[in-house]
Amino acid sequence: MDTDDVQLPHLVTFSKAAELCSFTGAAKVLGLTQAAVSQRIQILEKSLNKSLFDRRGGRVILTDAGQKLYAHAQRIIDLHREARREITGHEPEVVGELVIAASSVPGEYLLPTLLSAFGRKYPLIRVRAAVSDSSTVLRQVERGEVSVGLVGRKADDPHLEFRFLTSDRMVLVAPNGHPLLAAKTVTVDQLAVHPLVLQGSGSGLRHCFEKSLVKAGRSLGELRVALELSSNEAIREAVLQGMGVAVLSLYAVRKELRSGQLHALEIRDVICDREMFVVTDRRRVLPLPARLFLIFLEANPLPDLTS
Repeated sequence: MDTDDVQLPHLVTFSKAAELCSFTGAAKVLGLTQAAVSQRIQILEKSLNKSLFDRRGGRVILTDAGQKLYAHAQRIIDLHREARREITGHEPEVVGELVIAASSVPGEYLLPTLLSAFGRKYPLIRVRAAVSDSSTVLRQVERGEVSVGLVGRKADDPHLEFRFLTSDRMVLVAPNGHPLLAAKTVTVDQLAVHPLVLQGSGSGLRHCFEKSLVKAGRSLGELRVALELSSNEAIREAVLQGMGVAVLSLYAVRKELRSGQLHALEIRDVICDREMFVVTDRRRVLPLPARLFLIFLEANPLPDLTS
């Protein structure tokens, strides 16, 4: 038989092992034994006379040849899905798991709405999501612990790829009766005499605020940081209880600003608008649920709070 007529076998098994970086994980998802998965990969490698995976300490990473094959395999699998849809008139149900992490603002104020709409479109995709700070999310993506991250800042890491998600505006908020409410705009010197509540050092919001101070020729060390908390809700509650003022995302305080419980102030010469990003690791292939989530985000852009 002409070698051009020989089909590439076991592309689904190969793709699942690539996405999970694990033969064991692929076997569990596909209902096979690990030995069966290994055998299928060996057959595929033999048919191509190329090694498709590097075996590293219990995990498998695609070689250059494996990366090229994966791209073609997805096109073949997608065409198969499209053929079934056009012939049967039914969209094949997508199953799988989306593993995602988000920093506090996108995790607390954007992700619930996004996942609700995504779940209506793909009801059989199971989602595992965790909320922490930007530094933690970036590490999780880099280590392959999650497929997709939503963060409030970029990192200088050549392995990470960042896509724009939306823009956010940081505001200084104070409760009713606070002395700073006498003016809509306050100076850094005026702010420095009042207790300030901030997020921890790993947060994108704090990183943005510190950079904005530096651009204005000032530093966080000049301010009276009285309390550090890990969540926007805790910081907002601390401000409502009179423990200090805080720099928070408009997403976190829109309700309280509308109701008059909190008031927004500007800090002279300190502008703290920021972009939020979707981050993935370009070294790793994305499972179908993660790819569909990225497509969903592109098709459903979020409002820009800085416009």
